Amino acid sequence: MGHGAQKTDEGVTVMAAERMRLEPDKGEKLPSPEFRWSPATTRRGRGTWSRQLEFTLVCVGNAVGLGNVWRFPYLCYRSGGGAFLIPYLIMLLLCGIPLLLMEFTIGQFTCLGPVHALAKLCPLLKGVGVATVVISFLLCTYYNVIITWALYYLFHSFRSSLPWQSCNNTWNIVENCSDGLPGNATHLRSASQQFFDYRLLQMSEGIEAIGSVRWDLFGLLLLAWIIVYFCIFKGVKSTGKVVYFTAIFPYLILIILLINNVQLPGAKDGILFFLTPKWSKLLEVQVWVNAAAQIFNSIGIGFGTMMSMASYNKFNNNVLKDTLIVAVTNSATSIFAGFVVFSAIGYMGHQHNLPVEDIATDGPGLVFVVYPEAFVTMPLAPMWASLFFFMLLCLGVDSQFAMVEVMVTSLMDAWEKNLLQFLKHKEIVVLVVCFVAFMLGIPNITQGGIYVFQLMDHYTAVVSLMFLAFFEVVAICWFYGVRRLSANYKKMLGAPPNFFFKLCWWFASPLLVTVILVSSIIRYTPARYGKTYTYPAWAEGLGWIISLCSIIWIPLGAAHTLYTSKGSFIQRLRSSVSPVTDVISTENRDLMVKLKSGIYRPSCSVVHFDSIDLTKQADM
Repeated sequence: MGHGAQKTDEGVTVMAAERMRLEPDKGEKLPSPEFRWSPATTRRGRGTWSRQLEFTLVCVGNAVGLGNVWRFPYLCYRSGGGAFLIPYLIMLLLCGIPLLLMEFTIGQFTCLGPVHALAKLCPLLKGVGVATVVISFLLCTYYNVIITWALYYLFHSFRSSLPWQSCNNTWNIVENCSDGLPGNATHLRSASQQFFDYRLLQMSEGIEAIGSVRWDLFGLLLLAWIIVYFCIFKGVKSTGKVVYFTAIFPYLILIILLINNVQLPGAKDGILFFLTPKWSKLLEVQVWVNAAAQIFNSIGIGFGTMMSMASYNKFNNNVLKDTLIVAVTNSATSIFAGFVVFSAIGYMGHQHNLPVEDIATDGPGLVFVVYPEAFVTMPLAPMWASLFFFMLLCLGVDSQFAMVEVMVTSLMDAWEKNLLQFLKHKEIVVLVVCFVAFMLGIPNITQGGIYVFQLMDHYTAVVSLMFLAFFEVVAICWFYGVRRLSANYKKMLGAPPNFFFKLCWWFASPLLVTVILVSSIIRYTPARYGKTYTYPAWAEGLGWIISLCSIIWIPLGAAHTLYTSKGSFIQRLRSSVSPVTDVISTENRDLMVKLKSGIYRPSCSVVHFDSIDLTKQADM
């Protein structure tokens, strides 16, 4: 990571070997000391997790987020109830687990973030690595707004009477307000909905009327970023300590809430609605697309977070065990959260004599409108509200600092020497990243901020993600190849991956990702907020610009690789889809680096090459 070529005998040996390959006619005599590499060797200049449990908890915390609480239960009830679990579990088995193992393997083996890892595995699609960093950074700029809302509700829960339980407040429109749920009366809005719209957001009529900054939310957004900063400012050392609390505490709250909720009248109806299968839904393509999209968004495939976290592992860490723990825990949490949410929704339906389907909603509405309404009718309402929103804070922070770490890791991999020369300490680099993300998030806390938030979410987490996932799978599974990926896995764990994973990497996962991408394009629908507001044409154009901020790096990276390579177009194309290096095992040696199409500088090796342009050697 920017240390320069090390003046060791081994470094001289390999450099001389490369000169011999590039200029064989000069006949330079090659020194022949044998150089070995041990998996126990410390990764030079790169931190590692203090304990492997910390890595597992960070990945679980990143995967288990707010989407498990609102997105999964909603998709389950909208896509056939219990029947939705069939495509969901199939997608988990054929796509989620294999691709998560793929990202863990690449990150741990190369000990690099997604930008540099993808550039070395498949130079033609090196832009995919940049795109994953960009999409993670864009996502973290507005994701922290949800944490801001959670803080706002948390602070308003410390009072004897919750402010969203009545219509007798200054922000309420009394003639349009209902103390309970409005049911089918479309002209009424619940007190909880009015608190969200008129007190928290003070929302305008549309994105055209962006309005002024909500200064109380500005302060809470700043607080949210301060929390995130102190979770990650020391790198994996500080992150690893934080997750002992943030990753475990939400489960305690979910268990307490479930025990309380199942004892409420009507809870059984909500749970039955959640689980009762509607088998006809399995014939709808969109249900399968929803299942796959939930797996990708929840586990974090394509965001670069898992690859970045794995790059701080010890070389021989058991990535298969971590993969199974993270994937199974994530899905089990989603299903468990479904019981918690729908038991409360069933209770609300009983209280207001409404069917469950009239209460369940998607997105932030489920967490910040429906659930606060449920607390109103519970004994010790302020206590339950404070615990719930503190749980949301923990869930959000876990995912947030993982996304920020992707950007920090990529910057340090690329320009560590220059950055530290200018900013002196890594903590300052983290501070700069957090400050820039904070500034970019300010439009989301204006009076029209909810429309900006929805636009960002639609074009970042929905449109862009599937493109990135598709090209990442193509780059690693097809161009880099399952054979090389399996060899990397075997080098770390001592045994090759199961044939099931190879089959998924070869065929099942790429096919499913392709189907999802094509289906998403065919069934594309513009962004909207709620059931009635549609965005103007200029806002849709802005949304596509946001989406292109990440996607554009893929063709730009391919064009740069082809332009800077030498030889005919076919030669350039052939070399650009070949990895920069092959790492193979040889008899009586732990590791030999065979330089195929350039010089490889593994961060975990004792030999470093920083001054050689990889792309200019690609045709040799």
